[in-house]
Parts: sequence; C-alpha cells; structure tokens
Amino acid sequence: MEASASRSEINAQNKKRRKTSWRQYIPFYVMALPGVIYMICNNYLPMGGIIIAFKNMNFKKGIWGSDWAGFDNFKFLFASQDAWTITRNTLLYNSAFIVLGTVLSIAVAILINEVKNKTASKMYQSLILLPFLMSWVIVNYLVFALLSAETGLLNNSILNALGKPAVSWYNEKQYWPYILIISNMWKTIGYSMIIYLSSIVGISQDYYEAASIDGASKWRQTWAITIPLLKPTIITLFILSVGRIFYSDFGLFYQVPRNSGTLYSVTRTIDVYVYNALMRNSDFGMSSAASVYQSIVGFTLVLGANLLIRKLSRENALF
Repeated sequence: MEASASRSEINAQNKKRRKTSWRQYIPFYVMALPGVIYMICNNYLPMGGIIIAFKNMNFKKGIWGSDWAGFDNFKFLFASQDAWTITRNTLLYNSAFIVLGTVLSIAVAILINEVKNKTASKMYQSLILLPFLMSWVIVNYLVFALLSAETGLLNNSILNALGKPAVSWYNEKQYWPYILIISNMWKTIGYSMIIYLSSIVGISQDYYEAASIDGASKWRQTWAITIPLLKPTIITLFILSVGRIFYSDFGLFYQVPRNSGTLYSVTRTIDVYVYNALMRNSDFGMSSAASVYQSIVGFTLVLGANLLIRKLSRENALF
C-alpha cells in the first residue's frame, strides 16, 4: 500500500513538473509565433500554386477549374533551346560564384583578422559590407556609369586615353560573364566574409602562439590552423550554396545587363526566363513548370551535397 501510494505521489510530482516546464516556455512560443505564421504564409501556402505547372491556365475558370495539361508545359520547356541555355547559365554562374566567393571571402576575412587596429578593422569591415546593403537597382546604375557607350567612364576616360576604340558593352556578349561575376563578387563578398571572420575570431590564439614558437610563418599558420578549423563553416556554407545553385539572383541577371536581348545567351537564367514568360508572354503554365523544375533540381542537389559530405566527413553533414 505504501509503495503504491509513493508511486502515485511520484507520478503526480512528475506531471506537475512537466506542466510547470511547459508553462515556462510559453513566452518563447509567443515570441516565435509571428515568425512561424510568416513562414507558413510565405513558404508553404504558395506551394499549392505548383498545380499551375500542370494546367492550361484560364483565369475565367480559375486555377482549379482550368483544364489539365499534364506534362505538356514541361515537354514544351525541354523541347526548346531555352531549357539548355537557362540551365547552363544558371549552373555555370553559380558554380563560379561558389568557388570564387568562398576563396575570396576566406582570404579577405584572414587579411582583416590580421589588422590589429580595432578602428581600422571595423572601418574595413564596413566598407566591404556596404555593397551588400545596396539594391541591384543602384548597382545597375553604377555599372551603367562605367559601361555606357556614350557617357561611360571606361569608354570616355580610360579607353579614349589609351587610344582604344569605344566598346558598345551592352551589345558585346563576350564580356558579360566577367562583368557579372565581378559585380556579384563586389556586392556579395562582404556578407560571407563576416561569417568567416566571426569563425576565425573564435579560434583560440594558443594554436598560433604554439605555431609561432615552432617557427611557423603566417602562411603556414593559415594552412595548418585557420583553414582546417574553418572546415565546418566552409562545409555548411557550401551545402547552403549548393541548395541555391539552381536559383539565380534576379537583380544581377536582369537589372545589371538591363534585360538586353542581345545578351540573352549569356545572361538569361531560370529566374529571368520565368519573369519574362510571365510579363511578356503571360505564359503562367510555362513559368510555373520552370519554377517546379528549378525547385526539384535544387532539392536534389542539396540531398546529394549532404550525402557527399556525410561520406567524406560525417560529423560535418547537416543531416
């Protein structure tokens, strides 16, 4: 009898503790509620629009009442030359952004970490991060100020002084892969640099002091200490970047080239294609099919990248 009574008392106490424990987290649930509601409304409710990719969209009938098209929108997309062009451009540009962005961000973060003056270090960080805070509309005007055929700085002040003929930059597609890569690096490198710098700052100075005592140079310390200890951060950002490799920055590929038709073969990506299909052709089924194609491939690449990381370094995989 006493044992059963004590058991019931223990159960009652455990229930009371669980109830108290749940109640103490209520403020955190309330704080998270706006973000959860926003995520559901912004990320999950629109997923119902995937059905448009399989419909012959007719606004008189509505989304659900429109006739089914099956995979016709996908067949038309992949049968055209556009599918290859936009896929190639999206993958190649993003691959270049990942490789160059990683290398340059780590290099800049290491260099800034070597600046011992705190005021100078903060100033350099702010200056490098500043372009990231600009919109692509502003970057578009800055690039145009450099490349304009009539009033651009390159044509009027540099090429003219060197005795070179002016270049019609917005009609010469061979230059644009370099222009887009440079523009993207200039604008986005500051954000990833801050992430790597915060990781470098967290590395214990004992490693560097021991290496200095052993006679290791700064270059050797970077390769033997900094880079290996940055590996978890590099892998995490790499997987996240691979997840976005099938997405392109619309502002970069639409605003900066000023949507010039002459440059489509080297500047049009999936996002620009979807926008043009909607705005110019009002082809909702085709644009939705391109978006679904983009999402499925992006999701597959994330899984593949994470699987590769798990095989190489299981502890650094995201899941």
